[in-house]
Formats: sequence, structure tokens, C-alpha cells
Amino acid sequence: MTLQPQMLALLFTVILLAVTTYFLLGSIPLLTLKHDNPMDSRFIRSFYITYFRLALIAALAASISFAFAGKPALSMGAGGIAMLTWLMRRHLITRMDHFGAQIRADELVAIPAFKKMHKSAILINATQLLAILGSLGSF
Repeated sequence: MTLQPQMLALLFTVILLAVTTYFLLGSIPLLTLKHDNPMDSRFIRSFYITYFRLALIAALAASISFAFAGKPALSMGAGGIAMLTWLMRRHLITRMDHFGAQIRADELVAIPAFKKMHKSAILINATQLLAILGSLGSF
């Protein structure tokens, strides 16, 4: 049995939905950490690196499968999520490294800045989740 392009698109969309939901729900409790311990920033950094890898692969697969299914708008939407994920990884991880170094140096301004960045990432992930949920209506 071979999967039709439409079914592959649905499969990869559901995978992207699962990855995004799992990491979104997993990142919210991390806000309770005080972030005054270098281990906190390292853990959150590795958490997001894992998310970005999985989300990028799932979004690219969804984009390609939407293209084969003849749904160019959804293909571009999934491609946009992949691009945003890649850009967020570059920007967010670099900033996390910077703030992590400041936290290790006991610079108190780094903790609120790290938390603000973390909240921004959660908001962006929530927006991506809504976009993914919206695409499910096309099936």
C-alpha cells in the first residue's frame, strides 16, 4: 500500500502538530524555573535545540508533501514555518548562549531578559500551532 500525496501531507501535518504541541506544552512549565542556575539555561537551550530540529524536519516534510498534493498555499505555509523555525534557532540559541554566559557571571539583568526571550519563543510556538491547526481544515 502506497500513501497518496494527500495522505502524506496529512501525516506530516499531524507530526508537525504533535511536535509543536508537545514542545509548547513542555516549555510552559519551564517558566517556573528561577533561571539563576546555569543548569536551567543549559537545559532550556537543549530543549529548544531538540524542538527546532524536529520541527524543521516535520515542516520541510509537510511542505514537500503539500507541494506533491497540489496544495501550493499550504506548501508555502509549511515552508514558512520551516523558515521561521530555522531563523528562530539561529537567533534564539545565540541569545540563550549570551544570556547563559551572563547568568554564570552573576549579572542579574540576564535572568529577566532570558525569561522574556523564553516567553517570546512560547508565543511564537503558539502562533505556529494555530497556523498548523488551521491547515487541518483543508483536508
